[in-house]
Amino acid sequence: QAQLVESGGGLVQVGGSLRLTCTASGRNFSSDLMAWFRQGIANERVFVAAIGRAGKSIDYADSSVRDRFTISRNDARNTVYLQMNSLKPEDTAVYFCAAAPFLWWRDYYSRAAKYNVWGQGTQVTIFS
Repeated sequence: QAQLVESGGGLVQVGGSLRLTCTASGRNFSSDLMAWFRQGIANERVFVAAIGRAGKSIDYADSSVRDRFTISRNDARNTVYLQMNSLKPEDTAVYFCAAAPFLWWRDYYSRAAKYNVWGQGTQVTIFS
């Protein structure tokens, strides 16, 4: 059974850093589109970043995320990472890893409904 498990969340002061890890199992995910979403108090899963096959395609939600976060993947280890720096209170959310069949256009990879495998989420809390 295909499964994604997130780890690395926690409680961090403003300006700090965290690295989230998504570990995949059950099948090979190297051909999949992989992404990170987050869900805050609005209770909606919002796109953060996506990465295509072999990391050749990468995109972020907006310039604020692009300037502070880095998505990467290690297909040999079936893992995806989200390095988050200069964290802000508005980054507080549950972060989810997700997988989808690979297609690369923004209207596809930015939509949570396109992903068919999800992790359970990891809580990130930023305090001042």
